[in-house]
Amino acid sequence: MPRLPLYVVDAFADRPFTGNPAAVVLLSEWLPDATLQAMAAEHNLSETAFLVREGAGWRLRWFTPTTEVELCGHATLASAFVLATERAEAPPFAFATKSGTLGVSREGDLFVLDFPADPPKPAAHPPEGLAAALGAAPREVWKARDWICLFDDADAVEALRPDHGLIALLPDTDTAPDCSSVIATSRGPGRGPARTIATAPGRGGADVVSRYFAAKVGIPEDPVTGAAHTQLVPFWAGRLGRTHLVCRQASARGGTLTCDLAGDRVRIGGPAVLYARGEILLPG
Repeated sequence: MPRLPLYVVDAFADRPFTGNPAAVVLLSEWLPDATLQAMAAEHNLSETAFLVREGAGWRLRWFTPTTEVELCGHATLASAFVLATERAEAPPFAFATKSGTLGVSREGDLFVLDFPADPPKPAAHPPEGLAAALGAAPREVWKARDWICLFDDADAVEALRPDHGLIALLPDTDTAPDCSSVIATSRGPGRGPARTIATAPGRGGADVVSRYFAAKVGIPEDPVTGAAHTQLVPFWAGRLGRTHLVCRQASARGGTLTCDLAGDRVRIGGPAVLYARGEILLPG
């Protein structure tokens, strides 16, 4: 029976039961996609990261319980944490992924992601039903990879009780409602389904607060989302007039991200803690 090393890491967390948990699985070679997806569904965490050695580095893929995704921050951070603390490999790391090469360095207790920035633009055609899906009407709607919904304050974001079934029905592209033929083809390579971000000015030491709803990929609400901040950091840097931001994701678990906009890149830092290590026992 094949045995695969398994780690569960709380990313963007300085203690267990906070931040965003990710499973990290080290493979000697790629298994069939159906097996990877079944493993991710079994783990039932927002993401499982699978790594295979490729030359001097690693190739990295991410799966939610229902699908493979094109970009994931917290599971990338968790992967770097495992390699550094459990495998004694020295950062920085450069992971080959569907979204290109993604770097992770270490700065004291923080692991720092180096991701491409994804600046949003004002939405030309905000989705019909967005207010009903969120449970409140945003003041502004912007679009990058995801829908970015701006609210007046942190209280409004924290009070949202979204209808995740309606969230899953929102369109992927900022296209007029009568252009359904375009919607099917205009998403672009590597973008994936559009999720929905609610955000507002922060408080209590945080510059920004947000929540992230991703029912389209099997995650009703993601606890702490590194990839969301590739969009939020350029959005808020422009509004606040500074490039260094402390961002708080206001999920039930919660997490803090230390972020910097550096040209066309976003640096996203946070700590991580190991929750569990073990083995996966595959049949056959």
